[in-house]
Amino acid sequence: MKKRLSIVAAGTLVLALAACGGGTGAGGAGGGSASGSGSGSGDANKATKIKLVAAEYSKDNTKALWDAFAKTYKEKYGYDLEVQVVSWDNIDQQSSTMVQTGQTPDILNLNAYASYAKDNLLYNADEVLPAAAKSDILDAFVKSGTYNGKMYGFPDLSSARAFFYNKTLFSQAGIAAPPKTWDEFVAAAKKIQALGSGNIGYALPLGPEEAQGEFSIWAFNNGGDWKKDGQWTINSPQNVETLAFLKKLAVTDKVTQNNPGKTNRADAFDLFKSGKAGMVVGFSPLAAALDKDAKVQYGVAPMPTKDGGAAQTFGVTDYLMAFKKNNGANQDAVKKFYELYYQKDQVNTFIKKEGFLPVTKSGIEAFKDDAKLKVYLDTLPNIHLTPTDDPTWDKVKLAVQQNLGAAVAENGDPKAVLDKLQQQAQAGK
Repeated sequence: MKKRLSIVAAGTLVLALAACGGGTGAGGAGGGSASGSGSGSGDANKATKIKLVAAEYSKDNTKALWDAFAKTYKEKYGYDLEVQVVSWDNIDQQSSTMVQTGQTPDILNLNAYASYAKDNLLYNADEVLPAAAKSDILDAFVKSGTYNGKMYGFPDLSSARAFFYNKTLFSQAGIAAPPKTWDEFVAAAKKIQALGSGNIGYALPLGPEEAQGEFSIWAFNNGGDWKKDGQWTINSPQNVETLAFLKKLAVTDKVTQNNPGKTNRADAFDLFKSGKAGMVVGFSPLAAALDKDAKVQYGVAPMPTKDGGAAQTFGVTDYLMAFKKNNGANQDAVKKFYELYYQKDQVNTFIKKEGFLPVTKSGIEAFKDDAKLKVYLDTLPNIHLTPTDDPTWDKVKLAVQQNLGAAVAENGDPKAVLDKLQQQAQAGK
């Protein structure tokens, strides 16, 4: 759930190319080519094969899960599903190139959809999502998947972030409980840093992998946000204060690892898993990895807030979006894809294997007895998400990933960085 995005830099170009290109996924009836524009969506032009481009959540499970899904899909509906799994490090660039060159997949698994919806490239829920499936999706994800009054982003899984702390280091540093305020957090980080032996107070990842996620977590817990009342608020006083706070952790307090502005989330997790980081913001897959390794005694707590108020939970979901192709030749195959994916045994198996959280009401019911997930499941109905329903967010997110980390360097200027991002967002660039 993450990553670089170079999506739809030229929406008009994308639209034009997509309109004249047929894509590679949908095969024509009888094995004929699906490229080009068909004469209609009747059986003669009906696709028999569609293509899924999916993000790789894990090397152990993602490809195997989708291959098993494709087998069931074929057995149940008779359609072929070509599966291409792409690393999160490359999927933004690769999928963007696919669309721009007319090699559009039928289904794309990504964390942003709105710019494609804006360009009228996607099917909406009324066209391909079974009503029973839509009514089962949690309201927060229906909202985040809705652009201009219609749902285009269909969630595949979700995660919620929580505050992880190393119980052993807390004990050694004489810290009795996880911090509830930023002042308590800084005090705890300094005590852990003072232990020496390579221990660091807080693993801060503001590198390009998911800078927007780390910043969101802290900003939401200082009353900040990316947008409020429909307006971009990237350089709001709360957000500037938040980024200045994160810079202070790195430059003045010196309680983070070196180069937090270039540290990716995976590297921060590795630090915590090594037992050398006192605190990090994590999610359920990190907990699963820690449990598997059984090397770090850790606790999970709500995020500390600026003044000790109620903690906000940052959440992330990714989407399975469907592209219109060949005058709707792939519509029935796509509809069957969603019909199968949102069956409880399919979607919940996928989520459980990958270690994430459900996106449906029935999923919460299915996972409710898992004590380790309770801290996350309780937050899902009111989870705080980034503005994925705004097409501009696709570009803003990329700019944040590329530039936010510079603000926490020794010569960084948090306000200047946020001012520039605000200008880009307002200009739609």
